[in-house]
Amino acid sequence: MAGKRQADDRLWMNLEVRGSEFQDTRLRRRFAILLEKLWNGMGQTIPFACQDWASTKGACRILSDDRVSEHDIRHFQASSERVKATGGPVLILQDTTTFSYQRERPELIGHTGKTTLRTGNYGVGPRQPLTQCGILMHSSLVVTADGLPLGLAAVKFWTRKQFKGAYELKRHINPTRVPIEEKKSWRWLENTRQSTGLLDDPVRCIHIGDRESGIYELLCIAYDLRTHFLVRTCFDRLAGDGQNTISKAMQHVQLKGPHRVELRDAKGRPMTATLELRYS
Repeated sequence: MAGKRQADDRLWMNLEVRGSEFQDTRLRRRFAILLEKLWNGMGQTIPFACQDWASTKGACRILSDDRVSEHDIRHFQASSERVKATGGPVLILQDTTTFSYQRERPELIGHTGKTTLRTGNYGVGPRQPLTQCGILMHSSLVVTADGLPLGLAAVKFWTRKQFKGAYELKRHINPTRVPIEEKKSWRWLENTRQSTGLLDDPVRCIHIGDRESGIYELLCIAYDLRTHFLVRTCFDRLAGDGQNTISKAMQHVQLKGPHRVELRDAKGRPMTATLELRYS
């Protein structure tokens, strides 16, 4: 059984990297070997997953090779093929993930944010400011309406040379005067365009994002691509002919149904919250 499972895993990995387009054919072979080692050592560090020094050096070389990027690793094509094999709408979930690392010199990796850390014993001492470092990844995960993951359709990695929060930036610049291409919000638009083009069926796609995706330009791109979106609005924008806002317009939409959520209040007592569902 173990041998059959390894053969099935190897077949799956070969299918995943089949569409990868590296500048050197040797890179694809090395990447396939690295992927298998990381798969078998899930959750382990690279040295533990590779088991020996030669394999570890090979892994570090391919990860640091300037000829290798996330766009060369064509897992996206496999995701597209799985979408074509399914029916019905597909949900494209966009969000940002932070990979945090602890380093004495955060600038060597990149900044992700700032926090504070208690320095005393048992977490009761004074708070010491701490700069978090790591890598940011904005991804678009494709799932069916039943929640079955089909793979990634777009991904973007980046780091910051220094971290400045949104409120600090507003003291120096007017964000409404900065072109969308120069903002970090641009990743939402890039992923929407890339994933819609990859899946090649915009009518089936429903792009879903949190409040950060409530960007006017994103709504325009979704409209131009003739695809669908579902976002948690950040601003109460004008609707229709501009004489009304979205919230006022939705008040006149027929109630589609209630949804009850069981939860507990601040004192731990059970309670029920009722949500009214309206869409248009």
